[in-house]
Amino acid sequence: MQQTDQGFDPVAGQVCGLAPGIRLVLAPNPSPMTERGTNTYILGAGAVTVLDPGPNLPAHLEAITAALAPGERIAQILVSHSHVDHSPAARPLAAATGAPVLAFGDAQAGLSARMARLQDTGLGGGEGVDRDFRPDHCLRDGDTVAIGDEVMQVLHTPGHLGNHLSFLWGRALFCGDTVMGWAPSLVSPPDGDLTDFMASLDRLEALGPVVLYPGHGAPVADGLARIRALRAHRLGREAAIRAAIDAGADSPAAIVEQVYTDVPRALLPGALRNVLAHLIDLEGRGLVRFDGRPGLEARVSGR
Repeated sequence: MQQTDQGFDPVAGQVCGLAPGIRLVLAPNPSPMTERGTNTYILGAGAVTVLDPGPNLPAHLEAITAALAPGERIAQILVSHSHVDHSPAARPLAAATGAPVLAFGDAQAGLSARMARLQDTGLGGGEGVDRDFRPDHCLRDGDTVAIGDEVMQVLHTPGHLGNHLSFLWGRALFCGDTVMGWAPSLVSPPDGDLTDFMASLDRLEALGPVVLYPGHGAPVADGLARIRALRAHRLGREAAIRAAIDAGADSPAAIVEQVYTDVPRALLPGALRNVLAHLIDLEGRGLVRFDGRPGLEARVSGR
């Protein structure tokens, strides 16, 4: 389920105007998991808001400040979630500008009880979490953030990470890594929870028509269709995982071998984490059984 807009081709470090009041500065951190890199957004004019300052790279920090018009200043820094490709630049940017950092909370905030228990067993997340991240002010679901004379609604959308936030500004939805513009999002237990992720998709779908501005990849004009396609993709993977178990696959690795035949090899480690996320969700619904505690090496069977 890859989707890349060939007309979207930003250059890292160069400011790109996307819509009135929305500028993009692409971070120079391309990878199989980040596509071209992290999208850092500059919102409003005058006293601007920076959303997802990205990795702590001096060149990117310089590009963010260089993108400001004469007389502009950074009034606040929003962070969608504390993965290492989104949040580490927040603190040095705040130190340089005096702007406060706003987010849901630290890396443990919003972690579901089930994932907290798995974390206690020693299950690693497989993705880079910014364990040092601390916002100056914590945002909660339903809060609003001022962008000039307008307000942006704060939505807690856990799943990709427990502290993940999305932001709705008019009909523009800044969705972080919950819905990306190029590929399905990774959900990696215990940092991510697929049950929460699917509930967050339901919540975003209920917003109606929106334009998506994701953490990676191109804006998506028909955001509602993209959200629905992502849900259908996840449900399709779930059905294929259950079918693989019924056919004899008894471990996450064996399931990946049968199910993820359409995925480039560079993305297979992420696919393994996604399979584990699905299996934990299925276990919670009474549809599969782990032989022992959940993990990448665990044996599984259907019920």
